[in-house]
Amino acid sequence: HVMKVQRTGGSQKFFSLVTILAFSFTLLTGAFKMRTDFSWDPAGNYIGDGTWFKFMFDSMFTPLGAAMFSLLAFFVASASFRAFRARTKEATLLLAAAFVILLGRTPLGHIATAWFPETIAWLRVENLSNWILSWPNMAGQRAILIGISLGIISTSLKLILGLERSHLSGEG
Repeated sequence: HVMKVQRTGGSQKFFSLVTILAFSFTLLTGAFKMRTDFSWDPAGNYIGDGTWFKFMFDSMFTPLGAAMFSLLAFFVASASFRAFRARTKEATLLLAAAFVILLGRTPLGHIATAWFPETIAWLRVENLSNWILSWPNMAGQRAILIGISLGIISTSLKLILGLERSHLSGEG
């Protein structure tokens, strides 16, 4: 951002300057544990009550995070609408599993199947939801983690053995 401020003009320069100032202010108030009355408390907690760092977190980061997650809900809803069209057997199974999990995490799901006798308690929505999350979902998570681990290992070996040198030469 410092290079952008030096090279560019207009709105790009302004936003880079704001970024640099906000970063510097946050760094200084957190490092020096500055309080909102501009006193310096080296023994204090940087996220304690009355500090600039806590004030900035509570008044800026928390509302921005809430806004981000509220926007994310609309994107997830539209992606779910497109993904959960039951055109194939696999999509229908995915739709049914998602419905059971969503229903199992709400009070309505508990009420809807609470009348099942103990002999078929495994058919209660909350029990089915827990089973889906504990077994098939966990198997998928483990497969993804194994794939990520193998990718990390292979990339590390390429770097260690010198087969991957693009990070040294600066070439793309």
